[in-house]
Amino acid sequence: MNKLLSIALVAILTAMAAGCDSGLKWNVNGSIEGADSKTMILQASDNGRWYTLDSITTDKNGNFKYSHDPIGYPDIFRLVLDGKSIYFPIDSVETVNITSTADAFDSDYELSGSTAAEMLMAVDNRIRNSASVIGKTSVANDSVLKRELAGMLLGDPAGIVSYYIICKKVNGQYLFDPANPRDNRIVGAVANAFDQFRPNDPRTRYLRQVFLANRQLVSPAGIDTMLVNEVKLFDITLTDNKGKPHNLEEVTKNNKVVVLNFTIYSAEGSPAFNLDLAKVYEKRHNQGLEIYQVAVDNDEFQWKQSARNLPWITVYNPPSTGSQILLNYNVGTLPTTYIIANGELVERVDDITKLDSAVAPYL
Repeated sequence: MNKLLSIALVAILTAMAAGCDSGLKWNVNGSIEGADSKTMILQASDNGRWYTLDSITTDKNGNFKYSHDPIGYPDIFRLVLDGKSIYFPIDSVETVNITSTADAFDSDYELSGSTAAEMLMAVDNRIRNSASVIGKTSVANDSVLKRELAGMLLGDPAGIVSYYIICKKVNGQYLFDPANPRDNRIVGAVANAFDQFRPNDPRTRYLRQVFLANRQLVSPAGIDTMLVNEVKLFDITLTDNKGKPHNLEEVTKNNKVVVLNFTIYSAEGSPAFNLDLAKVYEKRHNQGLEIYQVAVDNDEFQWKQSARNLPWITVYNPPSTGSQILLNYNVGTLPTTYIIANGELVERVDDITKLDSAVAPYL
Protein backbone atom coordinates (compact mmCIF):
# COMPACT_ATOMS: atom_id res chain seq x y z
CA MET A 1 0.00 0.00 0.00
CA ASN A 2 2.77 2.43 0.93
CA LYS A 3 4.53 1.62 -2.31
CA LEU A 4 1.36 2.32 -4.26
CA LEU A 5 0.88 5.62 -2.42
CA SER A 6 4.46 6.59 -3.19
CA ILE A 7 3.98 5.84 -6.87
CA ALA A 8 0.74 7.84 -6.91
CA LEU A 9 2.39 10.75 -5.12
CA VAL A 10 5.25 10.79 -7.62
CA ALA A 11 2.74 10.76 -10.49
CA ILE A 12 0.80 13.68 -9.00
CA LEU A 13 3.94 15.73 -8.39
CA THR A 14 5.15 15.02 -11.91
CA ALA A 15 1.83 16.13 -13.36
CA MET A 16 1.88 19.30 -11.24
CA ALA A 17 5.40 20.10 -12.38
CA ALA A 18 4.40 19.60 -15.99
CA GLY A 19 1.42 21.90 -15.49
CA CYS A 20 3.58 24.62 -13.97
CA ASP A 21 6.10 24.45 -16.81
CA SER A 22 3.86 24.28 -19.88
CA GLY A 23 6.58 25.52 -22.17
CA LEU A 24 4.31 28.28 -23.48
CA LYS A 25 6.09 31.58 -23.92
CA TRP A 26 5.62 34.85 -25.74
CA ASN A 27 8.11 35.69 -28.44
CA VAL A 28 9.46 38.75 -30.18
CA ASN A 29 11.39 38.09 -33.37
CA GLY A 30 12.71 40.45 -35.95
CA SER A 31 15.26 41.82 -38.35
CA ILE A 32 17.00 45.18 -37.98
CA GLU A 33 18.86 46.15 -41.13
CA GLY A 34 22.22 47.72 -40.35
CA ALA A 35 22.21 46.48 -36.75
CA ASP A 36 24.58 43.55 -37.15
CA SER A 37 25.65 42.01 -33.84
CA LYS A 38 24.14 44.93 -31.92
CA THR A 39 22.76 44.76 -28.40
CA MET A 40 19.25 46.10 -27.74
CA ILE A 41 17.61 46.66 -24.37
CA LEU A 42 14.20 45.12 -23.69
CA GLN A 43 12.19 47.18 -21.20
CA ALA A 44 8.86 46.73 -19.43
CA SER A 45 6.68 49.36 -17.81
CA ASP A 46 5.25 49.74 -14.34
CA ASN A 47 2.52 52.32 -15.02
CA GLY A 48 4.89 54.72 -16.73
CA ARG A 49 8.15 53.73 -15.00
CA TRP A 50 10.30 51.85 -17.48
CA TYR A 51 12.79 49.28 -16.24
CA THR A 52 15.19 46.90 -18.00
CA LEU A 53 13.92 43.36 -18.39
CA ASP A 54 16.70 41.88 -20.50
CA SER A 55 19.11 42.49 -23.37
CA ILE A 56 18.85 41.07 -26.87
CA THR A 57 21.79 40.79 -29.28
CA THR A 58 21.23 40.49 -33.01
CA ASP A 59 23.20 38.06 -35.14
CA LYS A 60 25.61 39.07 -37.87
CA ASN A 61 22.67 39.70 -40.22
CA GLY A 62 20.67 41.83 -37.79
CA ASN A 63 18.18 39.09 -36.94
CA PHE A 64 17.04 38.25 -33.43
CA LYS A 65 14.72 35.93 -31.48
CA TYR A 66 13.63 36.25 -27.88
CA SER A 67 11.23 34.30 -25.65
CA HIS A 68 9.81 35.05 -22.22
CA ASP A 69 7.39 33.43 -19.80
CA PRO A 70 3.88 34.96 -19.83
CA ILE A 71 3.09 37.21 -16.87
CA GLY A 72 -0.66 36.60 -16.71
CA TYR A 73 -1.99 39.83 -18.19
CA PRO A 74 -1.42 41.97 -21.33
CA ASP A 75 1.59 44.26 -21.19
CA ILE A 76 3.50 46.88 -23.17
CA PHE A 77 7.21 46.44 -23.86
CA ARG A 78 9.77 48.43 -25.78
CA LEU A 79 13.01 47.67 -27.58
CA VAL A 80 15.69 50.32 -27.26
CA LEU A 81 18.53 50.66 -29.76
CA ASP A 82 20.94 53.59 -29.55
CA GLY A 83 18.39 55.65 -27.60
CA LYS A 84 15.53 54.94 -30.05
CA SER A 85 12.49 52.91 -28.98
CA ILE A 86 9.91 50.65 -30.61
CA TYR A 87 6.85 49.88 -28.46
CA PHE A 88 4.92 46.61 -28.83
CA PRO A 89 2.13 44.81 -26.90
CA ILE A 90 2.04 41.24 -25.63
CA ASP A 91 -1.30 39.74 -24.69
CA SER A 92 -0.47 36.17 -23.76
CA VAL A 93 1.77 33.73 -25.64
CA GLU A 94 1.75 35.15 -29.16
CA THR A 95 4.72 36.00 -31.36
CA VAL A 96 5.26 39.62 -32.41
CA ASN A 97 7.52 40.34 -35.36
CA ILE A 98 9.50 43.57 -35.77
CA THR A 99 11.16 44.76 -38.96
CA SER A 100 13.13 47.99 -39.06
CA THR A 101 16.49 49.60 -39.80
CA ALA A 102 19.16 50.91 -37.44
CA ASP A 103 18.98 54.41 -38.91
CA ALA A 104 15.18 54.74 -38.67
CA PHE A 105 14.60 52.34 -35.81
CA ASP A 106 11.81 54.29 -34.11
CA SER A 107 10.25 55.98 -37.14
CA ASP A 108 10.11 53.43 -39.96
CA TYR A 109 9.23 49.95 -38.73
CA GLU A 110 6.57 47.28 -39.03
CA LEU A 111 4.87 45.26 -36.29
CA SER A 112 2.96 42.09 -37.07
CA GLY A 113 1.77 38.93 -35.40
CA SER A 114 -1.30 40.20 -33.54
CA THR A 115 -4.16 42.65 -33.98
CA ALA A 116 -3.01 44.61 -30.93
CA ALA A 117 0.51 44.95 -32.39
CA GLU A 118 -0.85 46.30 -35.66
CA MET A 119 -3.17 48.70 -33.81
CA LEU A 120 -0.36 50.01 -31.62
CA MET A 121 1.82 50.55 -34.70
CA ALA A 122 -1.05 52.47 -36.32
CA VAL A 123 -1.39 54.65 -33.20
CA ASP A 124 2.29 55.58 -33.19
CA ASN A 125 2.30 56.15 -36.96
CA ARG A 126 -0.65 58.50 -36.64
CA ILE A 127 1.05 60.41 -33.82
CA ARG A 128 4.26 60.75 -35.84
CA ASN A 129 2.29 62.02 -38.83
CA SER A 130 0.67 64.67 -36.66
CA ALA A 131 4.04 65.71 -35.23
CA SER A 132 5.55 66.02 -38.70
CA VAL A 133 2.77 68.39 -39.76
CA ILE A 134 2.18 70.59 -36.69
CA GLY A 135 5.26 69.86 -34.55
CA LYS A 136 5.65 67.79 -31.39
CA THR A 137 4.68 70.66 -29.10
CA SER A 138 1.20 70.84 -30.67
CA VAL A 139 0.33 67.14 -30.96
CA ALA A 140 -1.52 67.07 -27.63
CA ASN A 141 -3.85 69.76 -29.02
CA ASP A 142 -4.55 68.00 -32.32
CA SER A 143 -8.33 67.58 -32.04
CA VAL A 144 -8.60 65.43 -35.18
CA LEU A 145 -5.93 63.04 -33.91
CA LYS A 146 -7.57 62.81 -30.50
CA ARG A 147 -11.00 62.08 -32.01
CA GLU A 148 -9.50 59.23 -34.02
CA LEU A 149 -7.64 57.79 -31.03
CA ALA A 150 -10.68 58.18 -28.77
CA GLY A 151 -12.74 56.23 -31.30
CA MET A 152 -10.14 53.45 -31.28
CA LEU A 153 -9.96 53.12 -27.53
CA LEU A 154 -13.70 53.40 -26.95
CA GLY A 155 -14.09 50.54 -29.41
CA ASP A 156 -12.05 48.34 -27.06
CA PRO A 157 -11.64 50.28 -23.79
CA ALA A 158 -10.34 47.26 -21.84
CA GLY A 159 -7.63 46.53 -24.41
CA ILE A 160 -3.92 47.04 -23.80
CA VAL A 161 -3.71 49.49 -26.72
CA SER A 162 -6.31 51.69 -25.00
CA TYR A 163 -4.12 51.73 -21.90
CA TYR A 164 -1.17 52.68 -24.11
CA ILE A 165 -3.10 55.59 -25.64
CA ILE A 166 -4.22 56.89 -22.24
CA CYS A 167 -0.64 56.83 -20.91
CA LYS A 168 0.99 58.14 -24.09
CA LYS A 169 2.98 61.35 -23.80
CA VAL A 170 4.35 63.46 -26.65
CA ASN A 171 6.91 66.10 -25.80
CA GLY A 172 6.15 65.52 -22.12
CA GLN A 173 2.39 66.09 -22.55
CA TYR A 174 -0.36 63.50 -22.19
CA LEU A 175 -2.44 63.10 -25.34
CA PHE A 176 -5.42 62.74 -23.01
CA ASP A 177 -4.74 65.03 -20.08
CA PRO A 178 -6.67 63.78 -17.03
CA ALA A 179 -6.71 67.33 -15.68
CA ASN A 180 -8.89 68.31 -18.65
CA PRO A 181 -12.52 67.33 -17.87
CA ARG A 182 -13.24 66.40 -21.48
CA ASP A 183 -10.12 64.21 -21.69
CA ASN A 184 -10.79 62.71 -18.27
CA ARG A 185 -14.09 61.31 -19.54
CA ILE A 186 -12.02 59.22 -21.94
CA VAL A 187 -9.69 58.19 -19.11
CA GLY A 188 -12.77 57.25 -17.09
CA ALA A 189 -14.13 55.07 -19.89
CA VAL A 190 -10.90 53.06 -19.96
CA ALA A 191 -10.66 52.94 -16.15
CA ASN A 192 -14.22 51.62 -15.85
CA ALA A 193 -13.66 49.02 -18.57
CA PHE A 194 -10.51 47.75 -16.86
CA ASP A 195 -12.36 47.70 -13.54
CA GLN A 196 -15.12 45.61 -15.09
CA PHE A 197 -13.15 43.25 -17.31
CA ARG A 198 -9.63 43.25 -15.80
CA PRO A 199 -10.13 43.67 -12.03
CA ASN A 200 -6.86 41.86 -11.22
CA ASP A 201 -4.73 43.71 -13.74
CA PRO A 202 -2.17 45.91 -11.92
CA ARG A 203 -3.09 48.78 -14.24
CA THR A 204 -6.71 48.84 -13.13
CA ARG A 205 -6.07 50.48 -9.77
CA TYR A 206 -3.72 53.01 -11.37
CA LEU A 207 -6.26 54.03 -14.02
CA ARG A 208 -9.01 54.34 -11.42
CA GLN A 209 -6.82 56.52 -9.21
CA VAL A 210 -5.88 58.80 -12.11
CA PHE A 211 -9.53 59.23 -13.10
CA LEU A 212 -10.85 59.83 -9.59
CA ALA A 213 -8.02 62.21 -8.69
CA ASN A 214 -9.00 64.46 -11.59
CA ARG A 215 -12.76 64.08 -11.44
CA GLN A 216 -14.59 67.36 -10.82
CA LEU A 217 -17.19 67.21 -8.07
CA VAL A 218 -20.12 69.52 -7.46
CA SER A 219 -22.69 69.90 -4.70
CA PRO A 220 -22.41 68.57 -1.15
CA ALA A 221 -23.42 65.14 -2.40
CA GLY A 222 -20.28 65.05 -4.52
CA ILE A 223 -22.00 64.16 -7.78
CA ASP A 224 -19.74 63.82 -10.78
CA THR A 225 -20.22 66.80 -13.07
CA MET A 226 -19.83 64.64 -16.15
CA LEU A 227 -22.97 62.77 -15.11
CA VAL A 228 -25.11 65.77 -14.19
CA ASN A 229 -24.29 68.15 -17.00
CA GLU A 230 -27.39 68.82 -19.05
CA VAL A 231 -27.32 66.57 -22.10
CA LYS A 232 -29.21 67.76 -25.14
CA LEU A 233 -30.75 65.38 -27.64
CA PHE A 234 -28.08 65.34 -30.33
CA ASP A 235 -29.29 63.78 -33.55
CA ILE A 236 -27.69 60.56 -34.78
CA THR A 237 -27.91 58.96 -38.21
CA LEU A 238 -26.15 55.61 -38.55
CA THR A 239 -26.78 52.46 -40.56
CA ASP A 240 -27.92 49.03 -39.40
CA ASN A 241 -26.41 45.66 -40.31
CA LYS A 242 -28.23 45.72 -43.67
CA GLY A 243 -26.96 49.18 -44.59
CA LYS A 244 -30.26 50.96 -43.87
CA PRO A 245 -29.84 54.40 -42.20
CA HIS A 246 -31.78 55.17 -39.01
CA ASN A 247 -32.25 58.72 -37.78
CA LEU A 248 -32.65 59.05 -34.01
CA GLU A 249 -34.85 62.14 -34.25
CA GLU A 250 -37.27 60.34 -36.57
CA VAL A 251 -37.33 57.32 -34.28
CA THR A 252 -38.25 59.53 -31.29
CA LYS A 253 -41.08 61.14 -33.30
CA ASN A 254 -42.55 57.74 -34.13
CA ASN A 255 -42.43 56.25 -30.64
CA LYS A 256 -43.54 57.31 -27.16
CA VAL A 257 -40.29 56.26 -25.54
CA VAL A 258 -36.87 55.48 -27.02
CA VAL A 259 -34.15 53.73 -25.07
CA LEU A 260 -30.82 55.03 -26.40
CA ASN A 261 -28.03 52.59 -25.61
CA PHE A 262 -24.30 52.74 -26.37
CA THR A 263 -22.54 49.40 -26.13
CA ILE A 264 -19.81 47.02 -27.30
CA TYR A 265 -21.22 43.74 -28.61
CA SER A 266 -17.89 41.96 -28.22
CA ALA A 267 -17.65 42.80 -24.51
CA GLU A 268 -17.91 39.86 -22.12
CA GLY A 269 -21.10 41.08 -20.44
CA SER A 270 -22.87 42.10 -23.65
CA PRO A 271 -25.06 38.98 -24.13
CA ALA A 272 -26.42 39.21 -20.59
CA PHE A 273 -27.01 42.95 -20.97
CA ASN A 274 -28.91 42.47 -24.24
CA LEU A 275 -30.97 39.74 -22.61
CA ASP A 276 -32.16 42.28 -20.01
CA LEU A 277 -32.88 44.75 -22.81
CA ALA A 278 -34.89 42.09 -24.63
CA LYS A 279 -37.12 41.52 -21.59
CA VAL A 280 -38.04 45.21 -21.50
CA TYR A 281 -38.47 45.38 -25.27
CA GLU A 282 -40.79 42.38 -25.34
CA LYS A 283 -42.89 43.76 -22.49
CA ARG A 284 -43.06 47.40 -23.61
CA HIS A 285 -42.66 47.50 -27.40
CA ASN A 286 -46.39 47.29 -28.12
CA GLN A 287 -46.93 50.15 -25.66
CA GLY A 288 -44.77 52.48 -27.75
CA LEU A 289 -41.19 51.71 -26.73
CA GLU A 290 -38.30 51.40 -29.18
CA ILE A 291 -34.60 50.74 -28.59
CA TYR A 292 -31.91 52.59 -30.58
CA GLN A 293 -28.67 50.75 -29.86
CA VAL A 294 -25.33 52.18 -30.99
CA ALA A 295 -22.44 49.71 -31.20
CA VAL A 296 -18.85 50.98 -31.12
CA ASP A 297 -17.09 47.65 -31.71
CA ASN A 298 -13.83 47.56 -33.63
CA ASP A 299 -14.91 44.41 -35.50
CA GLU A 300 -17.80 45.36 -37.81
CA PHE A 301 -18.27 41.80 -39.06
CA GLN A 302 -18.72 40.44 -35.54
CA TRP A 303 -21.17 43.24 -34.79
CA LYS A 304 -23.23 42.34 -37.86
CA GLN A 305 -23.39 38.70 -36.80
CA SER A 306 -24.72 39.68 -33.38
CA ALA A 307 -27.02 42.48 -34.58
CA ARG A 308 -28.92 40.40 -37.13
CA ASN A 309 -30.72 38.47 -34.38
CA LEU A 310 -31.90 41.48 -32.38
CA PRO A 311 -35.45 42.81 -32.85
CA TRP A 312 -34.77 46.48 -32.13
CA ILE A 313 -32.82 49.13 -34.06
CA THR A 314 -29.11 48.35 -34.01
CA VAL A 315 -26.67 50.74 -35.70
CA TYR A 316 -22.90 50.88 -36.00
CA ASN A 317 -20.55 53.75 -35.18
CA PRO A 318 -17.26 52.89 -37.00
CA PRO A 319 -14.02 53.76 -35.16
CA SER A 320 -12.95 55.71 -38.26
CA THR A 321 -15.74 58.25 -37.68
CA GLY A 322 -14.31 59.22 -34.30
CA SER A 323 -16.03 59.57 -30.95
CA GLN A 324 -18.03 62.79 -31.34
CA ILE A 325 -21.36 61.03 -30.80
CA LEU A 326 -20.08 59.50 -27.56
CA LEU A 327 -18.69 62.84 -26.41
CA ASN A 328 -22.02 64.54 -27.21
CA TYR A 329 -23.80 62.14 -24.89
CA ASN A 330 -21.18 62.22 -22.12
CA VAL A 331 -20.51 58.51 -22.58
CA GLY A 332 -17.78 57.76 -20.06
CA THR A 333 -18.56 54.06 -19.59
CA LEU A 334 -19.97 51.33 -21.76
CA PRO A 335 -22.73 50.33 -21.80
CA THR A 336 -24.51 53.66 -21.24
CA THR A 337 -28.30 53.92 -21.42
CA TYR A 338 -30.65 56.91 -21.71
CA ILE A 339 -34.43 57.28 -21.84
CA ILE A 340 -35.89 59.67 -24.41
CA ALA A 341 -39.55 60.67 -23.98
CA ASN A 342 -41.52 63.24 -25.99
CA GLY A 343 -38.39 64.05 -27.96
CA GLU A 344 -36.38 64.94 -24.87
CA LEU A 345 -33.64 63.09 -23.03
CA VAL A 346 -35.20 62.65 -19.60
CA GLU A 347 -33.20 60.09 -17.66
CA ARG A 348 -30.00 58.06 -17.52
CA VAL A 349 -30.27 54.45 -16.31
CA ASP A 350 -27.09 52.94 -14.90
CA ASP A 351 -28.67 49.71 -13.60
CA ILE A 352 -30.15 47.76 -16.52
CA THR A 353 -32.30 45.69 -14.16
CA LYS A 354 -34.18 48.90 -13.27
CA LEU A 355 -34.85 49.94 -16.87
CA ASP A 356 -38.39 48.59 -16.95
CA SER A 357 -39.50 50.52 -13.87
CA ALA A 358 -37.72 53.63 -15.23
CA VAL A 359 -39.52 53.66 -18.60
CA ALA A 360 -42.97 52.70 -17.27
CA PRO A 361 -44.00 56.24 -16.15
CA TYR A 362 -43.36 57.64 -19.65
CA LEU A 363 -45.58 55.13 -21.51
